[in-house]
Amino acid sequence: MLIINLRRVLRAGLVNFWRMPVVASASVIALTAALFVVGSLILSRAFFGGAIAEIEERVDISVFMDPKAVEADVLALEKSLELLPEVKSVIYSSKEEELESFRESNKDNELIAQSLEEVGNPFGARLNIKAIDPSRYDSIVTFLGSDSALSDKGQTIIDRISFKKNVVDQLTDFVAATSKVGWAVAIIFAFLSLIVTFNTISLAIYISREEISLMKLVGASNFYIRGPFIIEGMISGLIASFITVLLLYPAVIWLKNQTADVYGGVNLVDYFLDNFGLIFLILLVTGIVLGAFSSFLAVRKHLKA
Repeated sequence: MLIINLRRVLRAGLVNFWRMPVVASASVIALTAALFVVGSLILSRAFFGGAIAEIEERVDISVFMDPKAVEADVLALEKSLELLPEVKSVIYSSKEEELESFRESNKDNELIAQSLEEVGNPFGARLNIKAIDPSRYDSIVTFLGSDSALSDKGQTIIDRISFKKNVVDQLTDFVAATSKVGWAVAIIFAFLSLIVTFNTISLAIYISREEISLMKLVGASNFYIRGPFIIEGMISGLIASFITVLLLYPAVIWLKNQTADVYGGVNLVDYFLDNFGLIFLILLVTGIVLGAFSSFLAVRKHLKA
């Protein structure tokens, strides 16, 4: 008996939905807008997450040694750094390698070449340090300023330290702020979709008021009376989720072309296709829940037992 009643409720919900296509379309459009924002947030998190990961991989500490520093002291500092739990890797570049690299990057500048011939090698060795996690760079910098970074004679062998962790921090703060704004927009659109769907179901209830009165007279249950309207809202969410997925794919392709030269290891088209099932499931569940909840509110207000 329950299965039969459920089938009747589903059939009645479908009839109610298609009986007023213009009004139902308003609910679908509102839900689609809300779901599109949710889908955009999912994709933007993946994109910015890839960008941050790639930039983090490029961030390191460049320690430029005093040209007068003894190589043995530099190598000793390198070994000390490699023993730190915060350090992922240390790459040593000798004075000669630094000079050769500078010459190669300025090979077309004859004035610089002549100056190097006169003054000799003005460069010191260099250590490139990569941390296991960006949050560990501060402790590494602290170590470089401690007595552990001094030579056997107690003198500093470090000329200067180049550290660009602020680039990652600024991008992370930007992504966090963007995410908050995005979720705020998503909540606003979700609220608007609730209002539109609520009004749509309220109008459907008003149009069907005579049928509802008749069903109550013949003893129809609340489930049979209210169910079709909730199904109507769920159908709106279901259709909206399919439309959203269809809109997201060309949007992802356009965004990929616009950000082709931007940092980021994530190909949004590949990410969308690889995670299509999960993305669609999130949009489907969100759409159905929004549609069902707004319909429930309308039914609760206008069809009190």
